[in-house]
Amino acid sequence: MSEKTIEGITKIAVKGFKSIAEEREIDIRPLTILAGANSSGKSSIMQPLLMLKQTLEAPYDPGPLLIDGPNVQFTEAAQFLSQLTGGKRADYFQIRIETCDSDFAYSVETTFKKGKTGLEIAEMTIQVRQAVKPSPFKHYTIYPEMSAEEINALGSQGPMRSDFKAVKRLRCFLGFESRNDDRLFNVTYNLVESYILDSIHVPGLRGNPERIYKRTSTGPQYPGTFENYVASIIHEWQETKDKRLKTLTDALHTLGLTGHISIKKIGDVGIELRVGRLPHDKTDNTEMVNIADVGFGVSQVLPVLVALIAAEPGQLVYLEQPELHLHPRAQVALAQVLADAAKRGVRVVAETHSSLLLLGVQTLVAEGDLSPELIKLHWFSRNKDGVTEVSSVDLDEAGAYGDWPMDFDDVDLKIQSRYLDAVDRIKFGKEETS
Repeated sequence: MSEKTIEGITKIAVKGFKSIAEEREIDIRPLTILAGANSSGKSSIMQPLLMLKQTLEAPYDPGPLLIDGPNVQFTEAAQFLSQLTGGKRADYFQIRIETCDSDFAYSVETTFKKGKTGLEIAEMTIQVRQAVKPSPFKHYTIYPEMSAEEINALGSQGPMRSDFKAVKRLRCFLGFESRNDDRLFNVTYNLVESYILDSIHVPGLRGNPERIYKRTSTGPQYPGTFENYVASIIHEWQETKDKRLKTLTDALHTLGLTGHISIKKIGDVGIELRVGRLPHDKTDNTEMVNIADVGFGVSQVLPVLVALIAAEPGQLVYLEQPELHLHPRAQVALAQVLADAAKRGVRVVAETHSSLLLLGVQTLVAEGDLSPELIKLHWFSRNKDGVTEVSSVDLDEAGAYGDWPMDFDDVDLKIQSRYLDAVDRIKFGKEETS
């Protein structure tokens, strides 16, 4: 699948958030890899999007931004407003999300500022252009205090109606209030909100395996974090004989974790998740055990695999450290599962510390199994002032990425060199004393 034919979120830009003091942006391809040292800003580029997600999903109106929710937890704005802006803490941050569909490309940039009673929406800028042929963005900016005259003056720049009388907040975005019936007109839903609501978040902390899981919805949207839905999705696949269950078991077998997975219903509210005890046994008489009785790697990678298999084309899946608790061989094999999702048009964003996972992706490109145009690599680092920098590169046809400042392999080579030097010193010392 060509990148040009895939709908969904195509770019995220952030400014004034934690170490991202200056605007930094990342392109979102079907397979987007975020790498870099700890505390370099990888999570910070995605956390504003997650705050929008949990604000839109809340069962009540939490105000302009829900900062303490299931996806991201803060207790006050001071914890994420950047302190690296000219020696003082910023009083605002911005997030810009760009999306595309078959006809148009959209951009929505929202500025949140710290007001007297908490965070407020300062302004929102919307840009629209045709997706098929290059054209300049048409854009307009709205803010809460706009008068009816100022709104009407925007008529030539955007989809303004003559009956709009005021700008009103709609959760974490802004919309228009109609003069005739006081209804609110949402100008962002078809632009970005639907893609945010469709996004899937698999966090790095995925909980301990449970002996009994609670029944949940099985999509297509997954409020909160995704691990809560895994058992119910597998149950539905089993009951409907969905071919995706075989895709899942094949993936688990490829990773060397188990050859079987099944669900046992417990009453009307519970589900027991059972897996084959032996990693490579795919026979029908395999001994099945509760997932809590096998290695931790199975329960930790299962949300990753199910999310990638369940996601639809255009849907964004954000994976935090998908390689956690996996053997090096399994980390390499996981690259194929990521690639399969990307080739279906899913927009996978993987935040990783695994050089083996990246090497697995490179190998798939070199073998011709994955098009390099579907992949984008972003390397995060911090300059001498502590501000996040982002270096972005594409892979070539051989899977190489040129001068990307990636130090995974350097670390591996250096520790091997240290070890060999230490062994040589031991051997040399024994030879001298003999």
